[in-house]
Amino acid sequence: MLNRPNPYLFIALILFNLTACTEDAKQVTLKSSLDPSLCQFSAGDCVKQVGDIKLTISLSPANAPSEKPLTLTLLASSPITDVQIRLEGRDMFMGVIPVNVKQTDEMTYIGQMVYGSCSSGYMVWRGFISFNVNGETKTAVFDFLADDNG
Repeated sequence: MLNRPNPYLFIALILFNLTACTEDAKQVTLKSSLDPSLCQFSAGDCVKQVGDIKLTISLSPANAPSEKPLTLTLLASSPITDVQIRLEGRDMFMGVIPVNVKQTDEMTYIGQMVYGSCSSGYMVWRGFISFNVNGETKTAVFDFLADDNG
């Protein structure tokens, strides 16, 4: 007689693995909404202080959907120049996403961007804002969750 594997054991192992994936996904979602280091645009603007300059960053739509056009607005507390913004994945390489920035006045900049989606369901983007103030280059960094539904 041949020893055959128990088909019920095989099915039970598959179901266990599927359940484990579901639980991990729930934990990642819960973690994202509780991470205080992330800018949460759905709760309001993100504020970063660089020396004497306060930068107020907003994103529209506020839930930061992947593969959709996004508008980033940057408001500085004092005049700044030569503003450049780019996005990179914080925890994984997703390329460098340039933000096409246009100046609306000496303290306000608006940028357009689109970034790809991540199959893990938890993608944190890191924004780099570089600018000049009084001839000196400064940089601010901010992190946010893509596809943040609260």
